[in-house]
Amino acid sequence: MKPRVHRQHPEGLHENAAVVGRTADAGWQVGVRRTLPFSEKRIWALLLSPEGMAEWLGGPAGLEEGRFYTLENGTSGEIRVYKPWSHIRLTWQPEGWAQPSTLQVRVIPAKTGTTLSFHHEQLRGETERTAMKAHWERVTERLAGMLQTAAQRADARN
Repeated sequence: MKPRVHRQHPEGLHENAAVVGRTADAGWQVGVRRTLPFSEKRIWALLLSPEGMAEWLGGPAGLEEGRFYTLENGTSGEIRVYKPWSHIRLTWQPEGWAQPSTLQVRVIPAKTGTTLSFHHEQLRGETERTAMKAHWERVTERLAGMLQTAAQRADARN
């Protein structure tokens, strides 16, 4: 039996090795998920509020399917899918980007609360993927903090 020989990729990867974040059909992509101890209703309310939309989208926009939007910060796109209590899928092109990307925001029931998920695809390369991973992690952290603050205020009133 002959030993198996792997051809070496110029960057040190095996020829058939998968590259994290790269797909054949959607190009470079990244996903960030976090399960939060809040109801779907609270998370949706935050995502759709002006403060929440400022955090994840860059500003308020109408979420009707087929609607184009341009925000004050120059970000533009089109709402492709809006399924309340499930997900929002849209194109997202910040000012200065040569092409739009696709962003999906999902709210998923979980045993210990609700999972908030950002999936970003059609990114231009590994550097942009790394930057967007850090971005969505920060966004998720800020949204979680906003939910926690609101819950603490509600508890204080009771």
